[in-house]
Amino acid sequence: MKALRVLVVEDDALNGLFLGEMLAEMGHVVCAIEATEAGAVAAAAQLGPDLMIVDAQLRDGSGVTAVEEILQTGFIPHVFVSGARVRAVRSDAVVLHKPFREVDLAQAIQRALAVAASF
Repeated sequence: MKALRVLVVEDDALNGLFLGEMLAEMGHVVCAIEATEAGAVAAAAQLGPDLMIVDAQLRDGSGVTAVEEILQTGFIPHVFVSGARVRAVRSDAVVLHKPFREVDLAQAIQRALAVAASF
């Protein structure tokens, strides 16, 4: 898999760092880590990431809502991570339940890229 520029949206700082390290070990570049819905939308517009890893439930807003807004300007592959059930609008949404391993994240990324290829 080629290196991707990844936007991480995670309101827990330790989880955000953990995801960033895991993605770097997989050969990807984390272009930003955002903790809020508004920050995620702004970063996606400014940075144009290849992939987004998004916590579905943020303290300040919703990761699902952020992705819905971001996708209005064009499709970006994304993976939702959550410790709870995720209500995504799209039926082809890729959801990874916490806790997960690197291999699980790699498989979820592959599924998200496959969804993007169908556009």
